[in-house]
Amino acid sequence: MSANNLQLLNILNIGVTVILVIMTVLFIFRIVLTWYPQVESQKMPFSLVIAPTEPFLAPSRKLIPPIGGVDITPIVWVGIISLIREVLVGQQGLIAMLIR
Repeated sequence: MSANNLQLLNILNIGVTVILVIMTVLFIFRIVLTWYPQVESQKMPFSLVIAPTEPFLAPSRKLIPPIGGVDITPIVWVGIISLIREVLVGQQGLIAMLIR
């Protein structure tokens, strides 16, 4: 494998890792926000958490109804993102194996 390809794969690895970690943190903040239903989602800083996560959560709510009035879709998405991160950039992930 050429040095340019290896460098490109390292950049891709770092980029994917950063994006997935940021999304995980945003979904964790979203889980905390479900404890406070009175929060106004249009106001800062809450809109910084709600805007990037809502496109994922809105369709998910149609498939996964609230349990006991609690929205569990952010928890589901944390699990999905963790799985994606492990498959792509984990120790045995696809990108990690391409780098070796």
